[in-house]
Formats: sequence, C-alpha cells, structure tokens
Amino acid sequence: MTATRAGALELEAQVADRGVDVALTVAPGETVALLGPNGAGKSTVLSLAAGLLRPDTGRVALDGRVLAASGPGAARAWVPPHDRHVALMAQDPLLFPHLTVRDNVAFAPRSRGAGRAEARDAAHHWLAEVGVAELADRRPAQLSGGQAQRVAVARALAAEPRLLLLDEPMAALDVAVTPALRQTLRRVLAGRSVLLVTHDALDALLLADTVVVVDGGRVVERGPAAEVLARPRSDFAARVAGLNLLRGTWRGDAVHTANGLAVHGRATGPAPADGDPAVAVFSPSAVSVFREPPGGSPRNALASVVTDVEPHGDRIRLRAGEVSADVTAQAAAELDLAPGARVTFTVKAGEVSVYRL
Repeated sequence: MTATRAGALELEAQVADRGVDVALTVAPGETVALLGPNGAGKSTVLSLAAGLLRPDTGRVALDGRVLAASGPGAARAWVPPHDRHVALMAQDPLLFPHLTVRDNVAFAPRSRGAGRAEARDAAHHWLAEVGVAELADRRPAQLSGGQAQRVAVARALAAEPRLLLLDEPMAALDVAVTPALRQTLRRVLAGRSVLLVTHDALDALLLADTVVVVDGGRVVERGPAAEVLARPRSDFAARVAGLNLLRGTWRGDAVHTANGLAVHGRATGPAPADGDPAVAVFSPSAVSVFREPPGGSPRNALASVVTDVEPHGDRIRLRAGEVSADVTAQAAAELDLAPGARVTFTVKAGEVSVYRL
C-alpha cells in the first residue's frame, strides 16, 4: 500500500458562540498534540479541520487548498468533509456493528471509489500494520476495547488521509492495553501529519513533535513537546506535566540524562536497547527528600539544589533541576527546604516507568 503521508494544515478561525479564536499549523509529517481543559475549544478545532463546523470568520487550508473561508472581505469557500482528505478518529471506535473487521476497514477506500479487490487488499495491509490481521472475520461485538481501537486506527489510515485527527484515542481504554497501542501509534504515525487531542502527558511526549495548549478558546502556549512538558508556562500544561519526565539514553540498566543523572526503572512496553533514546517517568509523590545523602545506597539517589518551592494542593512541591518532589508543609519546614538548599531526592526503581522513545 502507498500511504498518503504529508499534509500541511493552516487554521486561523473564530467561532463566536463557542468563544473560540485560534490559530495553529501542522507541518507536513508533524504530529501536534492539542492540550487544554474541558471546554477550552479543542473539539471545536478538530471540528473546524474535519469540516463538521464552519468558522464565523477565518480560514482553514490543507496543502494550500482552502477548505473553509468566511468573514468580511474574504472569498467564501467550503469543502465538505468527505472531500477534504482528512480522517477523524474519536475515542469511541464507532465501528459498524453489522460489518466484519475487514469490511469496516475496507469501507474507507471503498468510500473513495476503490474497487472491492483494492479495498480488501488495503484492509489486509492496515490490519497487519496495527497488529490485528487475525481478527479480520470478527464482528465489532467480538472485540476487546483495545482491539476495536486498533481496527479504528486501521480504518482511518486506510482512507490515506493528508491529515489525521485523533480525539483522545486512548481515553476509554484499560490502562493495561494503553502502552501497546501507544507504541503502535508511534510506529504508524511516523511521517504523517497528525493533530492529536489528549490529556495525557505521555501521549504528548511519546507521540507528538509539538504541543499547543488551548485555554478559554485561545492558544496560550506552544513549543516542542519535551520543552513544554519539562518547563510548562501555562497553568494547564503545568497540571498535565505533573509527572517527572527525564529524557536521556538507555545504557546498562538506567536512563542517563544530559545533566548526568542515571535513573533506574522498569520498562513499560518494548524494552530499550543500549543507546536507545528513552524517558524515565515517575510521580513527584514517589520522591523522598533528604538534606544529607541517606544510608543504604538507594537505587536512585539524585543530588541537586532546590530551585523552586510552591504550594501544590495540601502539599509543597519542590523543584530541583529536572526533578520535582511533593512533601508536607511540616517536612518542608523541618528540613528548611528553601531555594538554594542542597538535597538528595530518592525514588525506588519500582516507582519509575521507562519508555523507549
């Protein structure tokens, strides 16, 4: 199968009754993660790109082709959803219950005018790509949630879209199947133009090149995914990036960061090989804080200097270099944890998840 990979989205639009006024781009082959609180305007942006909603004013274009345009002085334009070369995949797979898995996926190329044989070939190819070729003769009712979502991915890709829109693709899945689907998406989305709505920091880090944060119908932050999640400037990005995410290279049995930290943990999904880029992920609540290096040689003992101390719910969040820790107000006072304090953060290796990038 020859996939239609590249596409460039330009979207600058206002929808008055939803309070949305956004401008964003997706470069050819780029995955952009769209983050924001409920009601921020994320679904409106997807609807504008997919052709499910017309802008009051503004312009939507894909590969230079104007899909929608309206407003004072603008030459009005409108391309219906079926003619946009855009595929939208929601968190609910929305498979046709009366069709087999094979026919569900073949529906996409058939709707483009492909013949039966060509559509069946495309279905077999994409089902194999997402790892569920053996399910081709089943009906949707016979699938698990993870299997159904993989079929939905195959159907979206079988349409050979110039732009793929993903709306919380893993939100409804059991946590046990999410890592495997995330790895599948990493592989099949490579080189494609994708706009991904998610609330998950790992989805943004592992799947996206760029993060755009929307709040109150406006873009409030954008930048490379690793940079936004490591040093968020907007309140929402800071809440999403509540986890410690330490990027580096896997050597021996640890993630080695550019700042000289070595973080041991357990691999989630495919285990990295020596030299692979990887990320170590753990919660600030899993971190213990000491003013003096603790005895017993803990697996992960990270010496640093406190740079920030701020309230975080009923706790105090400390940041020291790349690592954050949550402590009680009493502990912060007893340990005199102010900016400039030298500390050792410890975290058990069992609390650290390692993902291959």
